[in-house]
Amino acid sequence: MSVNSNDLIMIMKPTLVTSALPYANGPVHIGHLAGAYLPADVYVRFLRMREEDVLFICGSDEHGVPITLRARKEGVTPQEIVDKYHSIIKKSFSDFGISFDIYHRTSEKIHHETASAFFTVLFDKGIFSVEESEQYYDEEAKTFLADRYITGTCPNCSNPNAYGDQCEKCGKSLSPSDLINPHSQLSGKTPVKKKTKHWYLPLDRFQKEWLEKWVVDHKDDWKNNVYGQCKSWLDQGLQPRAVTRDLDWGVPVPLPDAEGKVLYVWFDAPIGYISATKALFEQRGQKDGWKKYWQKDARLIHFIGKDNIVFHCLIFPGMLKAHGDFVLPENVPANEFLNLEGEKISTSRNWAVWLNEYLEDFPGKQDVLRFVLCSTAPENKDNDFTWKDFQARNNNELVAIFGNFVNRTLVLTDKYYSGLVPSTGKLTNEDEKVLEEIKKTSDNISKLILEYRLRESLFELMNLARTGNKYLADQEPWKVYTTDPERVKTVLYVSLEITAALAYLCSPFLPNTSEKLLSMLNLPAKKWNDIYGKRLLTAGHQLGKSSLLFEKIEDEAIEKQIQKLQNTKMNNVVAPSIVPQKTITSFDDFQKMDIRVGTILTAERIPKTDKLLKLTIDTGIDQRTVVSGIAASYDPEKIIGQQVSILVNLEPRKIKGIESQGMILMAENEKGELAFVSPTKEIGNGGVVR
Repeated sequence: MSVNSNDLIMIMKPTLVTSALPYANGPVHIGHLAGAYLPADVYVRFLRMREEDVLFICGSDEHGVPITLRARKEGVTPQEIVDKYHSIIKKSFSDFGISFDIYHRTSEKIHHETASAFFTVLFDKGIFSVEESEQYYDEEAKTFLADRYITGTCPNCSNPNAYGDQCEKCGKSLSPSDLINPHSQLSGKTPVKKKTKHWYLPLDRFQKEWLEKWVVDHKDDWKNNVYGQCKSWLDQGLQPRAVTRDLDWGVPVPLPDAEGKVLYVWFDAPIGYISATKALFEQRGQKDGWKKYWQKDARLIHFIGKDNIVFHCLIFPGMLKAHGDFVLPENVPANEFLNLEGEKISTSRNWAVWLNEYLEDFPGKQDVLRFVLCSTAPENKDNDFTWKDFQARNNNELVAIFGNFVNRTLVLTDKYYSGLVPSTGKLTNEDEKVLEEIKKTSDNISKLILEYRLRESLFELMNLARTGNKYLADQEPWKVYTTDPERVKTVLYVSLEITAALAYLCSPFLPNTSEKLLSMLNLPAKKWNDIYGKRLLTAGHQLGKSSLLFEKIEDEAIEKQIQKLQNTKMNNVVAPSIVPQKTITSFDDFQKMDIRVGTILTAERIPKTDKLLKLTIDTGIDQRTVVSGIAASYDPEKIIGQQVSILVNLEPRKIKGIESQGMILMAENEKGELAFVSPTKEIGNGGVVR
């Protein structure tokens, strides 16, 4: 989005801003904040300051398999899980100062009704295609299995605990049919394939008819990472996507022949933006008020992380256009990922800084985290959060630059003029230049925020504080006072103008700091038109009581946080080495496994793979080919002649176009290193492992 530097030009359209709905299966962490919630909050606070017509909408995503998995793990119902984490997330956002107009939830009745009605409109228009396919079914649990309910051996790295949608060890995306020896997490049994019917959104048709052109038309407006990811998906060709699934937790599919099916969470979750807006206006007693922000000339802006780009730039627009009653997003300013201490944030490994814990450990320091996350925002590439950098940015920037300038200005004014704003004498060129910097900074901050370049915008704010510090240091009013007290009045007036400008301009970024500083200056909150290009103080104005704006963070507090992460890392090392016992199996089932001693005759790497070897193994019964993911642990030329244990009656499976006729048994330690399970003395090929 390109904007005129004269930021007094209003947008003049109702604007709806959303942040990605967080899953209500755990708290939010700093990666979530940096990606979707803090940038949106800064943007919205600024639009409100400009008196734009803007709403900020969000809520908990309370459907989907992660919720049911968490519930199963904790031995409670899915509703209990979403109630628990919705409450934690909502409170954390509120305490941190994320200023949603409403924070809703997708388990509410109004959402179920809205999502059902949305589906029905598309169904009645004949938008969906219907397809029958074979999916895994647990005969004992009598249910179709979502991808995350199926685990098995990863064909890429041989991780025995890969999920049906992804291997969390090597990161490879999978489908359940890719897994070797798949089994159900519900019963532990091997699932069977069973036919099921589902409804599909024809994204391939949308691409040809309008979607690709619509995306290309936004090439100059959208961030490069957003456009690039969309173009990559379009170049590969979009495929129809199932909007329903066999599950008992979610929005029921509103069709008579769809019993036991719910709307796929990717379909119902973004509709949560609409239902939340409806809920907001129902609370206000304006039932149809929501339409102003979703129809005709409204602006729709989605703030998300890069993992949600496809859903918000291709799939949700496809849904909205197919429905016909809604505007499409004007912009989707997605951020990249924030890492933690050089490693990817991982909720499963507890490698994160959780917002609710931060608020407990650093009471009253919401703005410090806001400042650090804005300063290091991963706007164009992944960035890293470290506790040492957090401390340095607080101590060396907020305290030593921003806070130091404000404190010196207010202390000197109190000392020389009893806290009254002094009158100005004749302004020097230097005075005029510094005052002009306030307007330039206002212009730059406005332009950059409206272009979603929040990190640069915050840098402009801090540059104004640096200008103030330099001005005071150059003018040295503490020295001049004895010889030219009239000059000191002017210097402190100019310094107080900078201080007042900082109080207002920092409001979108550091709302608590702004409120505190305005109290020190005894000034009311004001809108943009009331401060832009105007003098903010008058001679004789009585300032309030001053105090330190920020305080240093000591090494002890930082070391405590670093130690907490180190403890997490140690737990991650120890815990994975002891894999939980699998579901009890019968002796008869075990007897069906035919494990033999064999010898590796040949071994070679499979091209275009990092971990797969093609082995020829003499099983005593025959010589057969086995594909095994052990290349990261063993060089092929060094394992020829190695005796191994091999499951010989495993159903053959094609991997990378090669039919694998068995599985060799490997042991794995906590570092992911593999070792052969071999006899300790010579056993003839074909010897049975009992």
